[in-house]
Amino acid sequence: MIITLSPSKGQNFESAAPTQTYTIPTQLSESEVLVEQLKKLSKSNISELMSISENLAELNYQRYKDFKTPFNEQNAKQALFAFKGDVYSGINTASMNQADYDYAQNHLRILSGLYGCLKPLDLIQPYRLEMKTKLKTNKADNLYQYWGENITNELNDALQNQKEKIIVNLASNEYWKSVKPKNLDGKVINVAFKENKDGKSRIIAIFAKKARGMMADFLIRNRVESVEGIKNFDYADYKFDKKVSNDDLFVFSRKQPKPLSK
Repeated sequence: MIITLSPSKGQNFESAAPTQTYTIPTQLSESEVLVEQLKKLSKSNISELMSISENLAELNYQRYKDFKTPFNEQNAKQALFAFKGDVYSGINTASMNQADYDYAQNHLRILSGLYGCLKPLDLIQPYRLEMKTKLKTNKADNLYQYWGENITNELNDALQNQKEKIIVNLASNEYWKSVKPKNLDGKVINVAFKENKDGKSRIIAIFAKKARGMMADFLIRNRVESVEGIKNFDYADYKFDKKVSNDDLFVFSRKQPKPLSK
């Protein structure tokens, strides 16, 4: 079983990772091509390309100027611990042990606009480059074209080592669009998280994002390898909703939590 997640714009490179084990991104040479293109852009170019403020443009302009290889523990950090935000707040890495990290390394993949298909312990440097960014290179007009079949091929390589050739897709639509599902050598199970209130059921983005991280946490800790095992996810009162689920879409529902009091 392979789990796919999106990266996050929020990143933490200040605190140390809880493990010294690391790997180098498989597609780093492709990342370097993108960085060389990004280094040619002015701050205003970056602001316009990424639709971000002047301050964020300044930050990322400098990030790409500072980007250098080879990656090591002094200038980079493992992806699983570098990303932060709603999704990654659902993964309690602080309470995991080395066996959990090793299992995640074999079963979790993070889809990235800059790095392609990342393993959790792959080193990365600070960046911002969403998959939807229309960054032009010599071979493509945008990142979807740039990565082409590469991310799909990486997922297929990972599937070859799995007991069950299943992909649990917990990535956002923006990042999943970088994958060619018809060319995958396994079954894809999409997952939705819904909140029930006043007789209505709906997806609320902030809850759904954290739930994606929580499910990744659940699958890793419990060493889930089967389709049936996915249905046992029960963090934060979510339960598998058999009535609205099918073979390709697993829906988990719960009573919508009350807003936190101020």
